[in-house]
Amino acid sequence: MSHRFVLVVLVFIAVGATPMAAAGSTDAQFVSALPDPATPGDEGEFVTVRAPEGTTVSLDDGEERISFVAPGGRVAVASNPAAASNLTNQTVVSPGLDLANGGETVTLRVDGRVVDRLTYERSHEGALLERHDGAWSWWPRTLPRRSVRTHSSVNATLFVLPDSPSVPLKTLRAANERLLLAGYVVSSPRVADELIAAHERGVRVEVLVEDGPVGGFPRRSARVLDRLATAGVSVRVVGDPHSFHHAKYAIADDTALVTTENWKAAGTGGEKSRGWGTVVESPSVASDLAATFSDDSGLPDTRPWETFRLGRQFVVTESANGSYPSRVATQRVRVRNVSVLLAPDNAEGAVVQQLDTAEDRIDVIQPTVEADGPFVVALKRAAKRGVRVRLLLGSAWYVDDENRKLAARLNDWADRTGNPLSVRLARPASRYGAIHAKGVVADDTVIVGSLNWNRHSARENREVALALDDPAAAAYYRNVFVADWRASERGWRSRPGLVGGAAVAVLVGVAALRRLDFEK
Repeated sequence: MSHRFVLVVLVFIAVGATPMAAAGSTDAQFVSALPDPATPGDEGEFVTVRAPEGTTVSLDDGEERISFVAPGGRVAVASNPAAASNLTNQTVVSPGLDLANGGETVTLRVDGRVVDRLTYERSHEGALLERHDGAWSWWPRTLPRRSVRTHSSVNATLFVLPDSPSVPLKTLRAANERLLLAGYVVSSPRVADELIAAHERGVRVEVLVEDGPVGGFPRRSARVLDRLATAGVSVRVVGDPHSFHHAKYAIADDTALVTTENWKAAGTGGEKSRGWGTVVESPSVASDLAATFSDDSGLPDTRPWETFRLGRQFVVTESANGSYPSRVATQRVRVRNVSVLLAPDNAEGAVVQQLDTAEDRIDVIQPTVEADGPFVVALKRAAKRGVRVRLLLGSAWYVDDENRKLAARLNDWADRTGNPLSVRLARPASRYGAIHAKGVVADDTVIVGSLNWNRHSARENREVALALDDPAAAAYYRNVFVADWRASERGWRSRPGLVGGAAVAVLVGVAALRRLDFEK
């Protein structure tokens, strides 16, 4: 069974009467650590630090202290330099500390002054503890951290759900050589039909799913995956280090489909959720996503479905069966630029940058958002500089209470400050069942994908999104947003009947999972 490790990191900068800049220590900090390199006796474990050249650096874990003169820049500090040099490209210095797999606190001093302190509760075999964009996370040593890649002038088909459930199926049906499908949950019999049919006509078919969905692994999904595996389709489940394999995409030959929706009736089946999606005809975009698929397929905790399911119990979950009108047609456009965004690799920084460079208007649709997270903070920055910001949140029972409070809080802030920001809770009005889309239109760029607007999604999950920089693409999704916005109203009120102790208990239980996902 996959284990979810919670990382607690304390970064402490000593502050005194004398500025640390005089000694150059403001440039010193911990960069990474490899406490458990998955080698005999943990040979090669190291801590990477950065310190100015010529300063005296010491590391102290409460049991021993080692010191050395910094050569400048980043260095890996290890007891066994020869072994460590096989595990890192950094210059290796010794001696080093023995790092405990069960948890450790290491203090960094430069010229006798404390400048940083690193604490981890438990190591993760074969994984680096890395500081990236100011946050710490475990990352497999052999897994590349990919940067944003942009591809020019590609054809794309734009669609929304529940209006166009045939688009995902047609995309899968068109595969002739390879069909790679990645999801959080895969439980649609129709999707299974297409995967099996592709396999039977000689297409290489592979499926990746999350190993521990919130609430338990659905029985309906287990049945679909059993059917796929029996038919000969390769099915693997992804565990650590991704807290959740939450991406929703497919690669059919040289075409890539990225959506906000799960491969189930409520999502791509068009039987409940408001979702956004795009199909991009581009060998280079497909190659980028195929590389990510390969990375996740090869993780140490990614296992074959047949092995994973042995002795496992599955849970009964609700199945959506709604029927909604098809009001929004698909649109085929020539997009001038498409960028592939990945979490935890680069998506947070890329989205925030897009919000920070918007000049005219930003429209966002999300099931819910983290009130003090980096994305909402960026929205407020945009509003302060005069950008018109609209945020449409979900109103399903499991987010209604929190979202009402958040909407009131942000609308009150906008009223007090006179900044052009407005928040509404969705009113589906029989056009869809619930908001599940995770999208943003910032000026002429639209971002579509699985990224929820919270730190957990951005920094710990595997998420995939596409940023389409094109006025026609932006106009398509903005028109959908405006229709949903106009059907809603500011200051959503609680639904009658959701009262009493039972409802409160349910909401409290859901709040405990709030940071994980919203997959109803």
